[in-house]
Amino acid sequence: MNPPDRNNGETTAPGGRDAQGRFAPGSANRGRPKGARHRTTLAIEAMIGDEAEALARTAIRLALAGDGPLLRALLDRLAPPPKDRAASFTLPPLRSLADAQHASGAILRAASRGEITPADARALAEIVAAFTRAGEALELEARIAELEARVRQR
Repeated sequence: MNPPDRNNGETTAPGGRDAQGRFAPGSANRGRPKGARHRTTLAIEAMIGDEAEALARTAIRLALAGDGPLLRALLDRLAPPPKDRAASFTLPPLRSLADAQHASGAILRAASRGEITPADARALAEIVAAFTRAGEALELEARIAELEARVRQR
C-alpha cells in the first residue's frame, strides 16, 4: 500500500501521483545532487589526467606567441567580463519630484567624471524615472480628486 499524501491523506498512486493524477508533494524531480558532475566532464578529466599542468603551460606559450583566439579564451577564464555589481554611488534621497531632478544631475555628473559606468548611470536613471512616474501619478490623482470635489460643491 502507498503512503498517504501529505496534503489530504489520500493514497499516492504509482508514479508519485495522487488519486486525482496530481504529483504528490516532494515527488518532483529534484535534479542532479549537489556536487555531482556531468559524465562528459568526468571523461575529459580522465583523458587529461596528470597532463593538465603541461597543457596549461603549452596553451600559455602559444597564446604568448600570438595565438589570438587562444589568448582571448585564456583571458576570458582568468578575468571574465564583470557581472552586475553594486554601483559605488549613493543615490541622493528621493522624497519629492524636485529631489528627482537633483538625483538625475548627480547621476549625470558621476557618469561624466567616470565615477560610475554608463550602464550604472542608465540603471540609476531608470530608478529615478520610475520614482518620477509614481510621483506624477500621485499628483494627478490628487488634482483629479480636488477637481471632483469642486464639481460636487457646485
